[in-house]
Amino acid sequence: MAPATEPAPAGQEHPAQDLPQEKLAYRLITGPDDRSFCERISAALADGYVLHGSPAATFNGSSVIVAQAVVLPAAIASSDAAVATAVDELEFDAEFPGEGFEDEGFEGHA
Repeated sequence: MAPATEPAPAGQEHPAQDLPQEKLAYRLITGPDDRSFCERISAALADGYVLHGSPAATFNGSSVIVAQAVVLPAAIASSDAAVATAVDELEFDAEFPGEGFEDEGFEGHA
């Protein structure tokens, strides 16, 4: 038998929804091309997000549907840092690709 739980206090029927949630690093906001969509993008920008890429638009047969990706600047910085670290960890051969091919009949092109 499951333990009994007390009902949530009045006005807190969904306590998990009342807690502040961590911001997602990436969001794709979609919707009809109307004022409401623009308000959602504006709210994301005011909340610290920056636009990521160009907006996309399509027609669903009755209205234009748009999409815009937004990201947190910190997510871009950590992604760039991860790429830089990965590149630094690569082992490079001192010989450049293509060196020594002259003896094998290959011609280089500029």
